[in-house]
Parts: sequence; C-alpha cells; structure tokens
Amino acid sequence: MDFKTEKLLHGGDYNPEQWLNRPDILEKDIEMLKEAGCNVVSLGIFSWSTLEPEEGFYQTEWLENIVNNLYENGIYTILATPTGARPKWMADKYPEVLRVDENRRRMLFGFRHNHCYTSPVYREKTAKINGLLSQRLGKHPGVILWHVSNEYGGECHCPLCQKAFRNWLREKYGTIENLNDKWCTTFWSHTYQSFDQIESPSSIGETQLHALNLDWKRFVTHQTADFLHHEIQAIREGGSTLPTTANLMYYYDGLDYFRLAKEIDVVSWDTYPTWHKEAVMETAYDNGMCHDLMRSLKNKPFFQMESCPGSTNWQGVSKLKKPGVLFSQSMQAIAHGGEGALYFQIRQSRGASEKFHGAVIDHYGGKDTRVFKEVAKTGQALAQISELAGSRVVSKVAILFDWSSRWAMEDSQGPRNKGLHYMEVLRKVYRGFRKKGLNVDLIDMECNLSGYEILAIPMGYMFKEGFAEKVRAFVEKGGTLITTYWSGIADDTDRCYLGGTPYGLMDVLGIRSEEIDGLYDWEENQMVPVKDNELGLSKTYTCKYLCDLVKVQTARTLMTYGSDFYKGYPCLTVNEYGEGKAWYVACDGEKEFYEDFIGRALDDSHIAGAVKEEIPEGLEITTRETDSIRYYIYQNFGESPVMPPLPDGEIQCIFGSASEPLPSFGFLLLKSFK
Repeated sequence: MDFKTEKLLHGGDYNPEQWLNRPDILEKDIEMLKEAGCNVVSLGIFSWSTLEPEEGFYQTEWLENIVNNLYENGIYTILATPTGARPKWMADKYPEVLRVDENRRRMLFGFRHNHCYTSPVYREKTAKINGLLSQRLGKHPGVILWHVSNEYGGECHCPLCQKAFRNWLREKYGTIENLNDKWCTTFWSHTYQSFDQIESPSSIGETQLHALNLDWKRFVTHQTADFLHHEIQAIREGGSTLPTTANLMYYYDGLDYFRLAKEIDVVSWDTYPTWHKEAVMETAYDNGMCHDLMRSLKNKPFFQMESCPGSTNWQGVSKLKKPGVLFSQSMQAIAHGGEGALYFQIRQSRGASEKFHGAVIDHYGGKDTRVFKEVAKTGQALAQISELAGSRVVSKVAILFDWSSRWAMEDSQGPRNKGLHYMEVLRKVYRGFRKKGLNVDLIDMECNLSGYEILAIPMGYMFKEGFAEKVRAFVEKGGTLITTYWSGIADDTDRCYLGGTPYGLMDVLGIRSEEIDGLYDWEENQMVPVKDNELGLSKTYTCKYLCDLVKVQTARTLMTYGSDFYKGYPCLTVNEYGEGKAWYVACDGEKEFYEDFIGRALDDSHIAGAVKEEIPEGLEITTRETDSIRYYIYQNFGESPVMPPLPDGEIQCIFGSASEPLPSFGFLLLKSFK
C-alpha cells in the first residue's frame, strides 16, 4: 500500500519512556516540538522492557497517553515495534533467543539486535507484543505509519539457523549433486554427500568456498526478510492496516535491501554523513547517491528517518555540523524524492551509550541553542515547500548496484584483495551524471530497464542468468550503455564464465577482456586520447588500481594506456549495436575523466540534463514532478555564492530567489508547468 501525506514530515525519534518520572519535561517537549515545526515523532523504539516489564504483564497506558497528547497538539506518531532489543527476563528464561557468533559461541545478554530471527520463542514473543500494540493503537487517528524494529542487521549461527540454512539450500538446489556442481566443491576436496553436512562460513571452519559465503549472505537476507514479514503479519492480525516501514542504513553490506524492501510499504533510512571530512560537495554527492538508492528500492518516495542535528557520538571524530549543514542535509533528502526529514534524537538521553549523541533538545533544554534554531528554520522551510509532497523523481539514468555482485566481487580473491575501490568508482560515475543535472536511479539486476535512456554498469562483476540478454535488448532498442572493467566475470553462484568476458556482451561492446592488471597503491598509468577521437577528448588522465587489457573486435578506440608493457592498448572504446551505443571504460580513471567523458557521451546520445547551461561547481540540481508540474531544486554545497542557471520557459519561484546568487548552503525551489 502507498504511504501518502499532504505535508512533508519533520520530527524524529522520541523516547518519552526515559522521562516518565518527569511530566514537566514531557509537557515541555510538546511545546518545543511545536515551536520547531515538528509534525511527527517516531515512538516506541527499544521500549519493550517498559511495555512488558515481566513476561505476560503488559503496560501500554503510558504509550497511549503520549500518543494522545501528541495528537491533541497536532503531532502525529510513527509507531515502532519494540523488537530491536529484547528485555532481560526473556534472555534469562529463553537463552535460545540470543545469537550465536561465527565461532559458535552463544552471546550474553546486552547491546541490541542480539536476537535470533529463527528462534520460535523470539517469534512468538514478537508476535504477541506487536499484535497487542496493533490492537490498542493501530487504528488511532494520530498514528500514521508502522516503524518495524530498528536498523535490521547481523546474523546468527545457532543450530536453529544452521537447520534453516540447510533447508533453504535444499529448496534452492534440489539435490546435493547440483549444489556441488554450482559451488565447485571438488576444489580442495570439499564435496558434500548431503545437505546435513553443510555449515555456515566460519573463520575456524570454511571460508574458501565462495559460493557458500555468497549463499550464506543471501540466506541471512532471506531470514531477516522472513522475520520482517512475521512482524508485519502480527500487526495485521492485530487489526491495523496502516502502511509499514523499516529504517535502513547507508549502503549496508549485511543485507540485500532490494529483497528487504519488498516486505515494507515505504522505505526510510538513517543518514549520518561525515560532513567536512572531505570536500562538502563530495559528501553531498555520496549522500545524494544513497538517497537515490533508497528511493530506487521501491521506485517510490521515501524519507529520511534519522539524521543527527549536531554531532554523533559514535563516529571516529564526532564533528559538529557547521551553520547551514543541518538545513542543507534535510533539504537534500527532500530534493532526491524524500517525503520527510527526521532526526535522531528529539531529546538527548541522560545516560548510557547515546547520552552525547546530538539532539533537537539537548541537556540544557532551551530554545535558544544554535541547533534548535536551525531545526526550527528547517521546519518553517518544509512547511513552505509542502506542495512537493507526493511528487516523484523521474530518472533517465540507471546505475547498477547489486548486493550479490558486490558480495561476490569483494570475496573473489582476484586482482586486488586490498582495495577494489568499488564504491569510489560508483561515486565517480554517479558524479558524472549529476554534474549534468540528471536524476539517477540505482538498480539491481532484477529491475526493469524500460524508461531509462542510459545504463551504467560500474564493476558489474556478477551477471545473473538473463541479465546480459536484458542489457543486450536495452542497447539494441536504442539505449546507451556504459560498462567498466571487471564486469560480466561470474555467474550467480560465483562460477567464472567460460568463453570470454564481459559475458554475453562482447559483441555488444565490440571487445573481449584478455587480462587485468592490479596496480600497487603507489602505481598509476595514463589514459591518453586518440587524435581526432569522436568525443573530442583532449586531456590525459590518471588511472589507478585496475587496468583491463582488452582485444578490440568491432569497437573503436578513443583512448589508450600511456605506459607499462600495455602502452597503446585501448582503455576507452565505443561500439554501435542495433540502434544504441555501448562504451567500455577499461581502467579506474580519475573523477575528472568521468566528468568529461560522461558529459560528452551524453551530448553524443542527445540526453539532456535539467538545464542547458553548465552547472557551477558545488551546485546540485534535482527535479521532481507531477503529471502537470516540474520542480527544479537547487542546492549550493560550495563555499562561494553561485548564480543558478535557469531552465527554459516560464518559471515560478517557491522558495529563495532565482535572480540572485545562491549562497553557500542555500536552497532554491522553482516550478514550471508542463
């Protein structure tokens, strides 16, 4: 089901159970939330021990009172299931709910997400508490959405999970002979005689069967998604039909979010960029790319569930957000298709792990703090641009980001075992498109390619069955393809393809990869333009880390390597296939190469961005639209004011000024009618 609001959400995680003995503080919280322009809070996360202090003894009156008071003051609730951390009585009485690590040790009670998703006891207790909350608050007019658990993650290697893993493998492969074939278990004499012999990967056991490692990660995703489904089913059986979300995390390596997203109605995520660790614009590109990934998981609007109003307490250096950053980060979530910008946390805890994590209301508790004023400014701005709610981001560009491929590639023991720089390459490709003002979706291999004009496959190590055919059809029908080195190497069980790579696309790209050179960190090569190449590239660029040596078949060469024994070998090629074009980048070029190359490749394919003029450095332009309106959203992440290049036609200004330079951390919203 869809999640729709008439306004953009503004608020955050609220933990009133920490303040039940201070009604004066609870009263002041509502006053300050209203002054900050907050219209929603996420409530009940990690509150299980307060809701069920003893087994079977429930006390929900405090929660119901909080929800009532918030609603009476115009503040809605995103109601959480409290299952991210279990109470002590449960761990003591039912130790099976605690996880077992990869060395087969049962964990002690503590921390959070220290629970087994397979445990029948944990599932039973979860169903009871979720069902009770659904019965008592699931139809409350002040509750608008379910927040299921909190930041799902981690794995369990207990006997229950081992059995479930074997059953999952049995269902997937059918016979042990098929599994042995797909896993290549004759390597090092690791052949299995039955599924019952298989164990999860462990540093004191098996780690060198890459297909085992890969399928274990897939199983962990499957079991987590199944538990998420179980949580939501309990909510439904309790009578609530409200939509659901689960807050995801920044490019989290432990779960395939495309699979997890199928269980929920709306995606939300927790964003904690390290502003000022590098150039602000580079952080903005990285954060924006993750926003686009989260939006792409369901190809629907999402929202920022958590962000820090000040400094975190867990990063290596917990740096303050400089003036304007909090506002800009919140607005960026909206620009990239978000329906809200929420914070962790509303009121700062007095003790334990997160007592120094930033909050809207700090230990001082006043309204005259710098952070509170910025939060209030953000609330005012969100109210002013509320017409954006319900509009969508439409993208011409798709970039492949597939969890299974990433898992397999990083485990492949290939040309570089220390630093494949995959995420770095992904960002450089993304940056090239965003510099032209193009919206970008991040997709996996199961996504539909129709509607896109350009597809980029940076380091697409794994080609699942049917994917090459899908890409081939995309190019044949007129699509533009950009592929890089280390693509189409292995199948979906991490078996290397025979007969040449990139598998299934050699004729589309007009090349065949022969060898790949892993460079030491201190080594580099050059990308030298061929005279009079068709893109007019004239600069020589640096490349590092990986250099693919390709044999040209029907492709044309635009750039060649400048040194080493493969000097003169192609490192940028292009090939016509059907009605489309396919580009191949054979090495890890510097970001300026991707900026220049992608810009010219887009011009070559007549793919236009948001505006015709060149976009100044530091400026990000994103578009959202409805059936009749297109919105243009400008954000300046640079240090100096810039004049915004405007779209053609008649425009209206909704926020900011289109006739003046946009200041650093400035925000401008325009709209035009189609």
